[in-house]
Amino acid sequence: MAQTICFDSGLIRRFDVPGPRYTSYPTADRFGDGFDEQALTSHLSTIPVGQNLSLYFHIPFCNTICYYCGCNKIITKDRSLSARYIDYLKREMAMQAASLASPRKVVQMHWGGGTPTFLSAEEIRTLMQGIRQHFELQPDGEYSIEVDPRKVTREMVALLAEEGFNRMSLGVQDFDPLVQKAVNRIQSVEETRLVLDAAREYGFRSISIDLIYGLPHQNVERFARTLDTVLAMQPDRLALYNYAHLPSRFMPQRRINAEDLPVPDEKLQILSLAIRKLGDAGYVFIGMDHFARPDDELAVAQREGRLQRNFQGYSTHAECDLLAFGVSSIGNAGGTFSQNQRDIEAYYAALDAGHLPVMRGWVLSDDDKLRNHIIQTLMCHFSLSFAAVEASFGIRFREYFVDELDNLRGLEEAGLLTIEENGLLVTEAGRMLVRIIAMVFDHYLHQDQQQRRYSRVI
Repeated sequence: MAQTICFDSGLIRRFDVPGPRYTSYPTADRFGDGFDEQALTSHLSTIPVGQNLSLYFHIPFCNTICYYCGCNKIITKDRSLSARYIDYLKREMAMQAASLASPRKVVQMHWGGGTPTFLSAEEIRTLMQGIRQHFELQPDGEYSIEVDPRKVTREMVALLAEEGFNRMSLGVQDFDPLVQKAVNRIQSVEETRLVLDAAREYGFRSISIDLIYGLPHQNVERFARTLDTVLAMQPDRLALYNYAHLPSRFMPQRRINAEDLPVPDEKLQILSLAIRKLGDAGYVFIGMDHFARPDDELAVAQREGRLQRNFQGYSTHAECDLLAFGVSSIGNAGGTFSQNQRDIEAYYAALDAGHLPVMRGWVLSDDDKLRNHIIQTLMCHFSLSFAAVEASFGIRFREYFVDELDNLRGLEEAGLLTIEENGLLVTEAGRMLVRIIAMVFDHYLHQDQQQRRYSRVI
């Protein structure tokens, strides 16, 4: 059954606290520098022959800076930088692939950034050629790319389709001119629609639009106009991200005047409006900040119990090992998490020395795998079967998680979930706050003596 959402402003105000987004468990801030290249290659070699793979490529370059952005990026107009970067990506691919048995079947791929479409047509072809040299892209796979519509022509969309991409995520954030000026991202409706229409013409199977609420000068009236414009384009998916103003952590955000940000009540009204409009337009709530049409693959995967979360958000392939390439990229393969060097010169230096550019990582314990499964199940499906967990992990749920179940009682009394004889069920009012429920099962969060910087739940 498709997930619905109930917007309970009282609950949201009560539980709107900082917390992890759980694109992984343990979360990336837990990874340690004791995990190195040898650890990664050793675990890659344990991946079974023929195991389905997912690939992530981080393209860090951007032509201009968007002040709200917290991504790892390099602002430049020097196009020669990307040609060099592609060469290093190909080296890294060859080194990781050498640790894997053949066939190396890929059923999912994502290019993120930065701005992947910063690359020239020839660079895109070169990188795809390198990918096909080391991996076997399956004909029915999901191959997606993040696109900045301001820098993409119809011809570029045709090239992406020709090279095998069949899913696209379009950055919009907001169409209001005052908001765009405040965040240094001037983008017209016309150039956005051109890319979206071209993607449909060339057979892209799913098109997503990204919006952000909480940006400077936003209010209910202005954001309603943006939503109406976006909904008229009928994207297959829509992501509605919360802007987290953390100028001490992300330097570009220092150019945003905090006094121009909507106050908390206005921000909640914007979110409430967006949820109502999306529901009225027929979109279903996938989880966190993602919505989709009922026939979109994310919605279908959720109904069939195949939905998962990873570093790219919600995904449809739960059985894949994720290999990551490029500066700061994070992989999840062979029972480990690994992250590459964040600094591009350190990334280059490692590869020049003949080493994989691993900066830090984590080997999952049995307890990590158990808690990861529980957190991801709650985040994707809003319910949990004790019997299914016990069968998969050989535990007695109520004995193993006696403290967690006790801590959940307060959330049950608040109306976020119900604790049933055989499992947990997140209420409609609790679905927007599922991170709060997931945090109860986070062993490291409870142990933590160090102050960590997370965005707020809403």
